[in-house]
Amino acid sequence: MKNSTKEIINEINTYRDESKAAFLPRFFKTGKGEYGEGDQFIGVVVPNLRIVAKKHFDADFDTLRELLASPYHEYRLTALLALTYRYAKLKDHTSRETCVNFYVSQVDAINNWDLVDLSCYKILGHWLFDKDKQLLYDWAKENHLWKQRIAMISCMHFVKQGEFKDALAIADLLQHHPHDFIHKAVGWILREIGKEDEQLLVDYLTPRYKEMPRTMLRYAIERFEEEKRKAFLNSTI
Repeated sequence: MKNSTKEIINEINTYRDESKAAFLPRFFKTGKGEYGEGDQFIGVVVPNLRIVAKKHFDADFDTLRELLASPYHEYRLTALLALTYRYAKLKDHTSRETCVNFYVSQVDAINNWDLVDLSCYKILGHWLFDKDKQLLYDWAKENHLWKQRIAMISCMHFVKQGEFKDALAIADLLQHHPHDFIHKAVGWILREIGKEDEQLLVDYLTPRYKEMPRTMLRYAIERFEEEKRKAFLNSTI
């Protein structure tokens, strides 16, 4: 293990909280057959991981790779947070592309919802905004829960820039997904679209909402006025 990896791990470990270490495995469903099966926690909350990640935003890729190979969730998340901070500071195309390629190469380590949500749209979504987005469509179609969530949540950056086409297209690909985590992801992005253009969201939902998973619909319409929200929930649109 590199000395830099050991240094980062030692810093993370100074924030360990035994009560969190007991709680987090239950919160992230690490039991047999659950979505986070096998994930391990030492008990460090995200604000403290951010402190370490910001300090080590320039850690080299070998160090980040070692952290991402760890069975401990907090080490992997720190590596991803450091990568998002590095990417945001970079200005040249080549360096950013290198970050993105590294991120994609490590996708199997991005294997829980918070690891996805705190990194993908800030790196992959930002990078792909003005480029071909076929990777997201490919991942949305792949039988891989976290790649599918990355495909959807990466669209957050597009939505924040007022571009909705790809987000809606990927939402369509995932509409009938069996897993609750994809229902929540799709609903979240649809809700964000509605914050920018509510009529567009209404037009999108109207021919689809009766077949949508209930969780997805509830997330999507969360910001609607009560009367409109009840109309969708009661199928009276």
